[in-house]
Formats: sequence, C-alpha cells, structure tokens
Amino acid sequence: MMSLSQKLSLSLLSLFVLTAILGPLVMNIDPNQQNLMSILVPPSAEHWLGTDQYGRSMLSRLTYALRLSLAMAVICVVTSAAIGCLLGMLAGWKGGWIDRGLSMLVNILLALPALVIVLLLAAMMPGSFAALYFAISLIQWVEYFQLSRTITRKVMANEAVQNSRLLGFNRWYLIRRHLWPELASPVATIASFGAANAILYMASLGFIYVGIQPPTSELGLMIVELFPYYSEAPWLLIQPIILIALLIMNFHLLTGSKR
Repeated sequence: MMSLSQKLSLSLLSLFVLTAILGPLVMNIDPNQQNLMSILVPPSAEHWLGTDQYGRSMLSRLTYALRLSLAMAVICVVTSAAIGCLLGMLAGWKGGWIDRGLSMLVNILLALPALVIVLLLAAMMPGSFAALYFAISLIQWVEYFQLSRTITRKVMANEAVQNSRLLGFNRWYLIRRHLWPELASPVATIASFGAANAILYMASLGFIYVGIQPPTSELGLMIVELFPYYSEAPWLLIQPIILIALLIMNFHLLTGSKR
C-alpha cells in the first residue's frame, strides 16, 4: 500500500506527464516563436506565465522543456535498469571470470567522478540529446548492477532456490518466482532517484552551456538565459527553478516508505 506522500507525488508526476504529452498539442504554440513587441510581459490572460526576453511564451517553452526532461529521465532509467539488472544477475548467477570482469569494469567507472564523465561526453558533442542520454546511462547502470548482483548471489544461495533446482524448474521460473520479487522494490527505488538525477544532470549541463543548445527549450538553459533579467522580471527566472525542484522532489517522495 502506498503512503500519502507517494500517492501525492505519483499524482503530480502523472499531471506533469500529461502536460508534457498533451500540452503542445492543445496550445499549438511554437516555443521558439519570437515577438519583440511583447518582451518580459508578466503573466496575463493572453500569456499565462508571461513571455521571455524574446517575447516567447513561457508556458509553451516550459511545456516543451518538461517533455524533454521527462523523456531523458524515462529512457535513461529504462536503459540503465535493463543493462544493469541483466549484467548484475548474470554476474551474481554465473560468478567466476564473468563476475570478476564485470566487477572490474564497474570499479573503473566508480573511480571516475560521475559528473566529470557526463561533462566530458557532453562537451564532445554539445547540443546532442543522444550524447547526454549515453553519458547519463553510462554512469547510472552501475547502481543497478551492484544491487542486482548482490541480491542474485544472496537469493541463489537460498534453500528454496536449491529445492526448485532439484525439482527441475528452469532458470526463467527461478527468476520469476524467487529473484525478481526480491529485486523489484529496490530497483524501483533506484529508478526513482535515477530519474531525478537524470533531470538534474541535464539541467546542470544546460546551465553551463554544454548541454542542449539554444533555441531548444531546456530547464537549465532557460535559467541561465533568464538570469540577467531577474531584477526586471523575477517571475520568469523562478518558473524553471520551481519546475526542476518539483520534478526532483516528487521523484524522491515516490521512494518514501510504505504505511
């Protein structure tokens, strides 16, 4: 049973997903369309969240930025979880040289600062969504590997698994019946934190201009572009900041303990 905080965070995240999917279709406003006659306009009936320094709709730009951030979070989590869990189960199940080789690779990656890896790969191909996706996934699969390897080794040593083997059940039954029930909850927890970290990595790289490039709508890039206008239009700068905070907070709350 989910706790109240988990239900609230899941509801808000669902609202964000619907906004990211349906918002651009409903509004049908180009986020890059400029109107220099309406720059730094405060929120109004015509522009619900105001306009930026080029007269672009903040509502439209935030919606597209939200779509980009959620897309990055989802594909990074799916890729990292799939690769990490499969390799972790393989290492924990087989042991031997497979376990030693994969563990050595993981130790090498852990010896390098995660943000530096992402920064280097992103700087090599600035503005590339694929490069960011590859860089973030490269560092996140390690967590799933370590978790699944440890749990697999523990589960495979259980008496219940040994009995199932003696009865002739195949590996898919062992995974479905014994291994996956032990993995599901901790993997979901890591996935929630991983989604939040993917969004934060993407925003951080945009903030230092090595991530997504203008004029694409991206939350970190929007913050640094709007910063010079914080005294004239403080409501503009705070919007992407609040959106990033809400996304990260709700992904973290989703991992809360059950009641």
